[in-house]
Amino acid sequence: MINLNTFSAVTTAMVFLSLKTVLAQSCSTATLESNLNFIIPCIELAGHQLNLGMQLNFEESSPPEAGYSWTLNRLQNTNCSGKSADCAQFDDNLNITLPINLETGERHVAHLEYSLKSDKGGVAWKYVNHRIKNLAFDPVKVPETDEEKRAILVSKSVTIDDKRYDIGFYTLLRSGQQIGENVFGQLIDSQGKPLVAEDGSPHLSNDNDFSSLIPVGQKIFMVSHFESRPAAMYLTELEQNSTTGLLKAISTKPLDFSKVHGGWVHCAGSVTPWNTHLGSEEYEPDADKRNPITGSISDYYDAMGAYYGGDLLKLNPYDYGYTIEVKILNEAGDYTVTKHYAMGRLAFELAYVLPDNKTVYASDDGTNVGLYLFVADREMDLSSGTLYAARWNQISAENGGSANLDWINLGHATDEDIKAYLDKGITFTDIFDKVALTEAGTCPSGYTSINAGHEEDKTGNFHQCLKLKPGMEPAASRLETRRYAAMMGATTEFRKEEGITFNPVTNTLYVAISEIAQGMEDQQKNGTTDNKYDVGGFNQIKLPYNLCGGVYALDLEKNDTIGSRYVAKNMQGLVVGRMTQAYAENSTLPAYEGPFANNKCDLDSIANPDNITFIPEYNTLIIGEDTGSGHQNDMIWSYNLKTKVLTRIQTTPYGSETTSPYIYKDINGFGYLMSVVQHPFGESDDDKLNEAQEAFGYTGYIGPFPSLK
Repeated sequence: MINLNTFSAVTTAMVFLSLKTVLAQSCSTATLESNLNFIIPCIELAGHQLNLGMQLNFEESSPPEAGYSWTLNRLQNTNCSGKSADCAQFDDNLNITLPINLETGERHVAHLEYSLKSDKGGVAWKYVNHRIKNLAFDPVKVPETDEEKRAILVSKSVTIDDKRYDIGFYTLLRSGQQIGENVFGQLIDSQGKPLVAEDGSPHLSNDNDFSSLIPVGQKIFMVSHFESRPAAMYLTELEQNSTTGLLKAISTKPLDFSKVHGGWVHCAGSVTPWNTHLGSEEYEPDADKRNPITGSISDYYDAMGAYYGGDLLKLNPYDYGYTIEVKILNEAGDYTVTKHYAMGRLAFELAYVLPDNKTVYASDDGTNVGLYLFVADREMDLSSGTLYAARWNQISAENGGSANLDWINLGHATDEDIKAYLDKGITFTDIFDKVALTEAGTCPSGYTSINAGHEEDKTGNFHQCLKLKPGMEPAASRLETRRYAAMMGATTEFRKEEGITFNPVTNTLYVAISEIAQGMEDQQKNGTTDNKYDVGGFNQIKLPYNLCGGVYALDLEKNDTIGSRYVAKNMQGLVVGRMTQAYAENSTLPAYEGPFANNKCDLDSIANPDNITFIPEYNTLIIGEDTGSGHQNDMIWSYNLKTKVLTRIQTTPYGSETTSPYIYKDINGFGYLMSVVQHPFGESDDDKLNEAQEAFGYTGYIGPFPSLK
């Protein structure tokens, strides 16, 4: 903000003349337009040339703030000289960033320094060269012995710019662990009372999932997910050793979700730029299947009835499947819990906010699902906005496939708009008229044919025939988001869409796809002819199946129609797993034998990538796995974008999942990589379980690191 409130008209004119003179020295003659736009023909930075325009706005802003501000009029790359990974970015702080040079490991930032005084004025460019630092983890071996397969193996050290730091895996809490008056992972009902199993024992969850670190004042809090029905979130206060950086849990308590009808299957999450916890509710229940007499849908859903003492009629499936924001208000640990109905209802893996504090990407886990973009009306406020769904326009089937993306507008809504429907007890039949397929396997006239959902319908198909009831567009877009997106022409063929992270250096989004299979194939299932996943839709994704999955890169750009600088224009495979002959007979990789026989994906590559996080200063992508038979022991990897090298940095015990690795670059001078180990022995190898406590989940972190800024 440049505040010129005290300037006289004469002084202001002098400022313009001075600005014009200084800017003209940048490359060529700058022009000053009558509308006060400064057009700079080119600026040279490290071999890059840019055209841009800046506008000095002399209209006073609305109270309570008054003043004048710089706004970007246009920015165009004239010549990137083939040296940078992407085009330059211009941020709100008037910094031009030329993204990382992947050959030299450098990025370039030009800061627009300005000074406007009553007697003179000036604008100058200052060039700063930021070198991307080197980061290398000690590799971890593939577990081979029974002892290794039961353990958590982790890198013993990390080297940062030739300096070695000792690190390890540190457990903060395990499920079932008592700390103070509360037991971490104890599930509670709507009255806040502990749930008990049929034998009267405490109903504990071993499904530890995403855990955030939230500094508030002089304290550090952790918000932890438990992926159950009913679900739970716990708020834990941590103590940090100021010398070593080691963290210790000193108190914990369950969060009260009674005002939002309880929590459901809290999976992955993220931390917003404004320091709130953004959680999720995965595998939203299918309201179409609800029995109106009993309230039952399935055994999976009916477990939620315990929240209301077993009364399923108190449940509405439309109360579950949202992004949840938890705000910690003060050092006392007071908090608020908000379900953001305006962001849609999905099998949310997680939602991830971009640096403008308005653009949010959401991944949808399951079968025949979509990819979504939400643009909030206001910064740091997710209670209202416009929702979009992606349409995949395939270019290639190589290396996991590539496509250009279009975005289908699903309309605007507010949390209050959608809550009004929920308060009235809305049902599926209030929104849609659904009919059976004709004998020819098509939809009757007037009905839209779709192939959407993360579960099969009552007839065992994904193919459905729907007609939207009059005036129900807002309800459909937010309560039946995937079905409505399919009706509007979006792609609902993705399979197990998982983690999301962002690279601010190259303006790239990364999305993990756990399996390239089923709807992502062309009229096939796992390489065998089967039209079940494509027959009702557009069959827009046509890829060779790969049960090892892949991580995709999405280039972002400014889109004036959508109103965001972070709109994905394409999507292409970045790191793709490799099947052995145990998965695909035509694979060039033989099946493993001996102690590695239970691995069906290449042990030197990823298997079923789940959640991911990015360290921009080190050009490093962290990839966690959620795999059953791809790798017997789930792994976390470090991937260097410059060298393309994958390094195994952690393995977890039999039958567990590596959930939600998430980087915290600097908390009081130390960095942390959160790492949660979910349900050991719970997904496979349950016959290896010797003692009950071996099955308890681990909530912990890898580190501590020095500051990673």
